Amino acid sequence: MELNKKINPYAASLKIPNQDIKNLLDELVEKSWQSDIRFTEQFIFSKKNKYGLRKVAHELKLRGVDSRLISEGLSSVKSEEFLLAKKIWSKKYNHLPESIEEKTKQIRFLQSRGIGLDLILKILTGKSPETT
Repeated sequence: MELNKKINPYAASLKIPNQDIKNLLDELVEKSWQSDIRFTEQFIFSKKNKYGLRKVAHELKLRGVDSRLISEGLSSVKSEEFLLAKKIWSKKYNHLPESIEEKTKQIRFLQSRGIGLDLILKILTGKSPETT
C-alpha cells in the first residue's frame, strides 16, 4: 500500500498507467519481493525501542497495513512492552518524579511516545509488570 503511494506521483509524471503500476506491484508480491508481513515486522523492530506499541500500531495503520497484520506483529513483542516502555523512560529520565509537576511532565512524555497509562503508572511508581 505504502509503496503504491510512493510510486504514483512519479508514475503520473511519466504518464505510466495505473494498471501497469498495479500489475508491477502484484508481480512483486507474487515473487515475494514485496511483503506487508515483512514490512510490518521490520517496522516494529525498528520502532519498538523508541515508541510504545500504541504509537507503532497507529503508524502502521497510517501506512495502510491491515489491522490483522498489525495485531499479529505486535503480539510478538507484547511480552516485552513493560521493559521497552521503561527503557524509553530511562533514556530521558534517570529518577522517579519527586513532585506532581515532574510526574505530569513524565506522564505527558510517555503518552506522547504511545505508552498506555497503565504502564506509565507502573513505571512511575517503581512497580514491576507482575505487580498489580
